[in-house]
Amino acid sequence: MSLARHPLWLVGFRPFFLLACLAGALLPLIWALIFSGVGLLTASPVDALRWHAHEMFFGFGWAVLGGFLLTSTKNWVNIRGHHGDALAFLAAAWLFERLGMAFGGSWPTALFLLSNNLFLGSIITMLLWTLIRYRAQDSYRDNVFFIVLLPAFIVAKQLMLHGDFAAGSDMVLALFRLAFLVMLERTLTPFMKGAFQVEILRQPRLDMPIKLLGLVLVAGFLLPAELTGALSLALALLLLVRFVFWKPQLAFRRIDIGIMYVGYLAIVGQLLTVALVQVADPGWVGSVPIHLFTFGAMGCIIPAMIVRIANGHTGRKVVFSPVDRGILYIMLAALVIRIVIPQFAPGLYLACIHAAATCWLLAFGLLGWRYIPILLKPRIDGREH
Repeated sequence: MSLARHPLWLVGFRPFFLLACLAGALLPLIWALIFSGVGLLTASPVDALRWHAHEMFFGFGWAVLGGFLLTSTKNWVNIRGHHGDALAFLAAAWLFERLGMAFGGSWPTALFLLSNNLFLGSIITMLLWTLIRYRAQDSYRDNVFFIVLLPAFIVAKQLMLHGDFAAGSDMVLALFRLAFLVMLERTLTPFMKGAFQVEILRQPRLDMPIKLLGLVLVAGFLLPAELTGALSLALALLLLVRFVFWKPQLAFRRIDIGIMYVGYLAIVGQLLTVALVQVADPGWVGSVPIHLFTFGAMGCIIPAMIVRIANGHTGRKVVFSPVDRGILYIMLAALVIRIVIPQFAPGLYLACIHAAATCWLLAFGLLGWRYIPILLKPRIDGREH
C-alpha cells in the first residue's frame, strides 16, 4: 500500500483529528509553562501572547475546523473530496506552520511567511474550490456563509500576527463563532431527533438573522464599540430565544447532547460579556470573554464532535463509552476551573491555568488514545471512505 492510500489519508477528518488531539493535549500545557515563566519561546518570531492565541485558533482550532469542513463539504456537494496526496500535503503544511511559529525567529522572512501561510491558504483554496465549483449541487444554500468567512480567516491571521493583535483576535473569534453557529444549527437537529425522537425549532426568520448578525460581527472591531456591544446583545438574545425552543430540558439528560448545549450557552455568554463591558467594568479576573468561547464553546463541543465523527465516519455506531463521557466531564471541569474559580479566588489564578491545561492534556490524551488507532484503520463496514 502506498503512503497516499493509507487509511489516514482517505478523508479529511482522519489526519486533522489526529493532529487536533495532539495539539489539544500539548498546546495549553506549553502555554501554562510559558505563562508561569518555566518555559520560553526564545526562537519564536512573535511574542508569547500572539503565539498562544495563534496556535490555539490556527493550530488547534483549524485542525478541527479543517478536518470537519474537508469531510462535510464533500458530503454537502456529493463528491469524493480531497484525499491521498492532497491531505498528506495539508498535514505537512500544518506541521511546517507549527515549526515556523516555534522556531522561525531566525529564519529568512520569506521562509517564515511561507510556513505561516501555506497551510491556511491551501486548505481554504481547496474548500472554496469544492463549494464554488459544485455550488449547483450543494445541499445547503446557506453555505454562502462559508464562502464569505473562509477567506476572512486569512485577514484575521495577518492582523493577529503582524498588525492589531486585539482586532485580529476579535475577528478570528467571530469567524469561529459564526462557523460554530452554522454547525450547531445543522447538527443539533438530527442529534435531538436521533436521541429523543423530537423536532427542534428550525425557523428561517430566526435562523437567518442569527447568521447575518454573526457575519456582521466579524467586522465588529471596525465598528464603534457601543454598536458592537449592541449587536452582540441582540445576537445573544436571538440565540436565547431559539434555545428555549430547542428543548434543553431533554438535551441535558444526556452528556453527549447536553455538552453541545453548554457550548451553545457559552457562545451566548461570550456575546453578553462583550455587551457588558460597554456599560460597566465587570472587574473579572482574566480574559473572560475570549476564554468563555475557547473553553466553553470550542473546549466542550469539539471533543463530542470528534467522538461522533470518528465513530460514525468509520462505520461504527455513535455510542459514547464511559471513557468518552468522562472526557466530556473533564472538559466541563476545565471550563469551571479556568473561568469560574478565579472570580472567587483570584489568588489561585495561576494554579487554575495549570489545572485547566492539565484537564486538556488528560482529555485530549484520552481522545487520542481512544481514536487515533481508529483513524489509522480502514472503515469496519467495508466502504472506502
